[in-house]
Amino acid sequence: MQPTTTIIVRPWNAATLILRITIISLVVITGYAFTTFNTRGVDFWAGVDMLGSNFSALLLTPYLKNITFDVMIHNLFITIGLGFLTTIFGAAIALGLALLAAQNLAPRWLTIIIKGLTAFVRAVPTVLWVLIFAVSAGLGSVAAVLGMTFHSAGYLIKAYSESFEEIDNGTIEALKASGADWWQIVFQAVLPSSATALLSWTFLRFEINFSTAIAMGAAAGAGGIGYDMFMASGFYLNLHEMGAFTYAVLAFAIVLEAGATRYKASLSK
Repeated sequence: MQPTTTIIVRPWNAATLILRITIISLVVITGYAFTTFNTRGVDFWAGVDMLGSNFSALLLTPYLKNITFDVMIHNLFITIGLGFLTTIFGAAIALGLALLAAQNLAPRWLTIIIKGLTAFVRAVPTVLWVLIFAVSAGLGSVAAVLGMTFHSAGYLIKAYSESFEEIDNGTIEALKASGADWWQIVFQAVLPSSATALLSWTFLRFEINFSTAIAMGAAAGAGGIGYDMFMASGFYLNLHEMGAFTYAVLAFAIVLEAGATRYKASLSK
């Protein structure tokens, strides 16, 4: 005889009632918005057909018109350099501060202060930090580097410090008992044990910074392929050229992901 399975039904309470009322209300409001949306005489199916034509021009027939292939590759490397530079600067700053933010390596009052400040840094979007620095440095690559580095450091401090906190406390206590000082603990136990995690977080942040650098090329005037995409889409509206830029960015993203995966696999062997 097979054991019977008991179905547990969640009891009705105030939280469940409020949650269901909220979901139903959102569904009703969304449906009402779609039925009363003012299309200003635009035919829906004509819009869908135009959308398909635009995607076809963007993705199926890419070509360059206003710039050459060499210029596109050069601008792509400018964007890559911007992402790489801000990642290196952010990682260097984060590595030192993360050691002071890890609860198993620093006093509790110091970790609370550093983690509180980095939480504030992460809460502000990267583009806003770029605009804040643009007040003093002006729009351009300098403001983009400062703003992206600031946010990268805040992101990596949290990631690095949590990687340090995952280290077995027994190893640290054994080194302390043998007379090792703080620097010896860091270089003999902490950094070797968390090297793979640090590289993984750094690669992930580089991917984020690369995509952010594309947006900053247009929003902050940092140049690179992001500025070319802005000009092709908003200035002279050439979807075919936008498609070429999109495929160039996609190709680098694939190469970056493949390289990062193989490098992390080689480290784990």
